[in-house]
Amino acid sequence: MATRSNTPRRGKMVNGFDPSTTGTLDKRTRDFVERRAHLLGPAYRLFYADPVEFVRAHDVLMYDADGNEYLDAYNNVVSVGHGNPHVVEAVHAQMQTLCTHTRYMHEGILNFAEKLLGSFEDNIGHMMLTCTGSEANDLALRMAKHHTGNKGIIVTSEAYHGNSDLSASFSPSLGENAPLGTWVRRVPAPDTYRASANDMGTWLAGEVSKQVHDLQRRGEGVAAFVVDSLFSSDGVFAHDHPILKPAVDVVREAGGLFVADEVQCGFARSGSHIWGYQRHDVVPDIITMGKPMGNGYPVAGVAMRPNVVEAFGNDMRYFNTFGGNTVAVAAANATFDVIKGQNLLHNSAQVGAMLKAGVESLARSDERIGDVRGAGLYLGVEMVSNRATKTPDSKLALGLVNAMRAKRVLISATGFNANVLKIRPPLTFTPAHVDRFLSALESALRESR
Repeated sequence: MATRSNTPRRGKMVNGFDPSTTGTLDKRTRDFVERRAHLLGPAYRLFYADPVEFVRAHDVLMYDADGNEYLDAYNNVVSVGHGNPHVVEAVHAQMQTLCTHTRYMHEGILNFAEKLLGSFEDNIGHMMLTCTGSEANDLALRMAKHHTGNKGIIVTSEAYHGNSDLSASFSPSLGENAPLGTWVRRVPAPDTYRASANDMGTWLAGEVSKQVHDLQRRGEGVAAFVVDSLFSSDGVFAHDHPILKPAVDVVREAGGLFVADEVQCGFARSGSHIWGYQRHDVVPDIITMGKPMGNGYPVAGVAMRPNVVEAFGNDMRYFNTFGGNTVAVAAANATFDVIKGQNLLHNSAQVGAMLKAGVESLARSDERIGDVRGAGLYLGVEMVSNRATKTPDSKLALGLVNAMRAKRVLISATGFNANVLKIRPPLTFTPAHVDRFLSALESALRESR
């Protein structure tokens, strides 16, 4: 559906610093980058053409080594704000008291499980904790394969689901040099910018059905359809009406499971529901969580229907030294309390609507903004060189990302062509922060002409 470039991305990262330009940096930054490369090797990437060193942060503001203040409109990890005092105190108190794993009885994980499971539908009855979203998706697919006896996995075309050996094998957004499993099939993202939204659910079900048929012909069968319901790495597609159910029905009829990857779209991010999949009027078999769950502390998890984990749990065991440890549980519990107690779901809806309306206003006077989409505090702004042909303009998008960084506002880019501005601030964003953001974006657009 989308116009695509034929240039292989290899190991490159969207909005990544180009090491070949190190010589153009100021001496202090150049020395830092060279030391980092010497000590950490080539696999790590830095953001921005001009990398930035942060030394502290508070709420939605970050400060570099020179004391300059930046507006964070990107970091979903600290979902309730950098250094949130409630989360910090909970982690501090628990670390002083006890840090141990799930093989000992401890009430904290049970209390948190009751609270978290209460946010799902009644048939989601068990929860297991991991350290990262990658581990959560890895565990989810192990369970799905064991439960179904099948191997096949279906994902969207530019999905990202993790960097473990298994989760990377069904994360096409990692690029051409990251091989997909032979049992992985891709379907196009439901791109409502380039196709009608009216029959999108039927169309997506048809695309999934094709891949189900291919997997069955090759003897793999279908273990799971894995979806981030805001299609974050595909370019951020938030639909006003449910579209996933017909595709999920196809997968379930073939004996597969629906895995909702809530790492980026969950925890009130969409503004309308606590969980992204709830926008689609369908209940998953497995739900995975990560990134924002502990507001910066490494904690993630999997929730599932009891029948999905029953055979897996009886036939093998699960243990994770740090997954579900007492401190991680304290961080997750405190973060969830802040989301609920401060009604950040409502804030995401209200402030997100202001943000979206502001960008839409800019689009009315700038035809290079082809589409403004998203939900709550998660926006995708697609930059094009021609509105009539909807031709992606990645050069402009990445230029704007770096121009915003120069104006001390942090965003990034996403999508196959890296032409979609990715705007995803902490849930504590305020109207004043929206004004600052829009002022910077308007200035960056004006200067880029």
